[in-house]
Amino acid sequence: MKLLISNDDGISALGIRTLANTLAAAGHQVTVVCPDRERSATGHGLTLHEPIRAEQVATGFHSNIQAWACSGTPSDCVKLAFGALLDSMPDMVLSGINHGANLGTDVLYSGTVSAAMEGVIEGIPSIAFSLTSFSSQEFRPAANFAQVLLEQLTNNPLPKGTLLNVNVPAISVSDIVGVMVTRQGVRRYFDQFEKRVDPRGKTYYWLSGELLEDVDEPELGSPESFTLKTSPLSWEWFQQIPTDVQAIRQNYITVTPLQYNLTCASSIAHLQQQQLYHDLTQNLDPAGN
Repeated sequence: MKLLISNDDGISALGIRTLANTLAAAGHQVTVVCPDRERSATGHGLTLHEPIRAEQVATGFHSNIQAWACSGTPSDCVKLAFGALLDSMPDMVLSGINHGANLGTDVLYSGTVSAAMEGVIEGIPSIAFSLTSFSSQEFRPAANFAQVLLEQLTNNPLPKGTLLNVNVPAISVSDIVGVMVTRQGVRRYFDQFEKRVDPRGKTYYWLSGELLEDVDEPELGSPESFTLKTSPLSWEWFQQIPTDVQAIRQNYITVTPLQYNLTCASSIAHLQQQQLYHDLTQNLDPAGN
């Protein structure tokens, strides 16, 4: 399989090197295009007002890997790969393995997820991988899982427009309970801006914060306890699916399908039924023309 791999932790990150080298050793054709430095929490930002530079990297990767360090954001890297660096489009885009979790609403800020989403926007199946620890250096279980997942997707391709957001708990393989398909949960942070003064006497602010306790949700039981009795694709059915936040607490690898279409389908009918909607429709022309 022809793979494009990117990240937001930069070209020197152990996570991307472990992922790329593992998949190259398994026989995949791997190209790496990722930021030349850490670009975490850049979301889906693009570089529009300055040039983007890319240089080939010769060390740290499997001999069969062609690697590029790019001055832009994770999304820049994938766009540049598609438009200038690759001789043909890849079969799949992978991002990661990220140093730290990308759970719940983290995906809105994540450069890791955005790099993979750029692949989906261009019609390429994509997966984002994260290890749920900033301090752990043991990326092998996550890389091995990526290899197995790719083998499965070879025979069972993803639906068009789908990105898989994979989070692997930073524990020993023997302690991982299993793999669970989840829905996106919610993570909230207490944001705090620390006010400082630089050596020239100018004030600046440094964003810091702590992860708050996640929204209250029932504890996750065993897989056998989940009997989705309602019809598939109904709201009740969806609500019974565990969130990624729940499942990771119970030491599951979480696989969460995401999409770039952010339309809130459940609110369309609600808004159409409101008197406000009808009033606005009838009063589009204040002059009464």
